[in-house]
Amino acid sequence: MNKTSPRPLPASIDGTVDLLAEADYLADRSLGTVLYLALKMGRPIFLEGEAGVGKTEIAKVLAATLGRRLIRLQCYEGLDIAAAVYEWNYAAQMIAIRAAEAEGEHDRERLEHDVFSERFLIKRPLLQALEADTAGAPVLLIDEIDRTDEAFEAFLLEVLADFQVTIPELGTVKAEHTPIVVITSNRTREVHDALKRRCLYHWVGYPSAERELAIVRAKVPGVSKRLSEQVVGFVQGAWRRRNARLGRRAFRTRRHRARSSDGVRYARRAPKISGRHRAARGLQGQGPARSGEVGAESGGVIYRSCTS
Repeated sequence: MNKTSPRPLPASIDGTVDLLAEADYLADRSLGTVLYLALKMGRPIFLEGEAGVGKTEIAKVLAATLGRRLIRLQCYEGLDIAAAVYEWNYAAQMIAIRAAEAEGEHDRERLEHDVFSERFLIKRPLLQALEADTAGAPVLLIDEIDRTDEAFEAFLLEVLADFQVTIPELGTVKAEHTPIVVITSNRTREVHDALKRRCLYHWVGYPSAERELAIVRAKVPGVSKRLSEQVVGFVQGAWRRRNARLGRRAFRTRRHRARSSDGVRYARRAPKISGRHRAARGLQGQGPARSGEVGAESGGVIYRSCTS
């Protein structure tokens, strides 16, 4: 996928769907609606779904089609600030200190100022995403957030609130332009509602047979009609058998979540007025003739996401 020159954000839902289609990502209108609102409102987007349904690819396609830099933070158990934000190059600092001492430098204050300068700072993905870029705000992909622990979730919530990071030795680093943030989760565990409320939420499910057939033909030009239909038929059959086998277990899990006090409290909570206003501003310009259609498509987004 070739990198294009920087281009403006799409001006409509259809424009967003067409933008993804340029890179052969065939999105439905529900995904196009959420992405359009996230780009329009400057909100992170939280994509949840089974592994392999194309969540990570969305961030890659956005970066490629918009001509932005893609910065990826791959999450894992035990991820901390040193790996996600920054750390000091201690080996280079020690060499600099030894060299200064050998040259007769004894001003401790000056030496400390020199070794704790940006020259010795190792910038990790979250800090890189806050840096200014001539191509525009980068696309920050925080992949598989469900692999981290709650402590990192809490820190990430703080970063997403103001898009700034404080480094004690250097001060506060704040983004000039809000990065396009895409967070993905395979739902191996429940991510805290506070983080989801900071984002616009979308569940990425398995594609229908028709859409999967279109995806196969877009990704493999020249494939025969019969072969593509056989491949899609096999995969769809495997998914149906898997879903039937796990259906009872999933039903019990959903019933348990529905009965939990937190789930009941979340389901009964209405969106705040400020959240509704933000969503309404995002939908401006779609035209009165389609207001009912657009409103119906984005209703789930407004309800679940705009409660921060």
